[in-house]
Amino acid sequence: MKYSGEEALGLVETLGMVPAIEAADVMLKAADVTLISYENVGSTLVTIMIKGDVAAVKSAVEQGAAAAAVIGKVTASNVMPRPIQGVGKIVSVHDIDA
Repeated sequence: MKYSGEEALGLVETLGMVPAIEAADVMLKAADVTLISYENVGSTLVTIMIKGDVAAVKSAVEQGAAAAAVIGKVTASNVMPRPIQGVGKIVSVHDIDA
């Protein structure tokens, strides 16, 4: 799913794939958000990226990070309301639909 930067961007980064998948599952079930992509850096850090309106993304990131922390380690989480266009280009490099 291409990211244009017109919506909020939510990120949850974990150590390992299992807590990242748990975070993604919870985020997508918790609010009206869309999975943009994920990035796996080596075999350790995994970042899940979602988009939607600010309130939905904030809620989803909070719940996803909490769920991932129960089964693994969350290294970072962030919500960016309408980031600048350049950020959208960076995120779209990891487009899951490509």
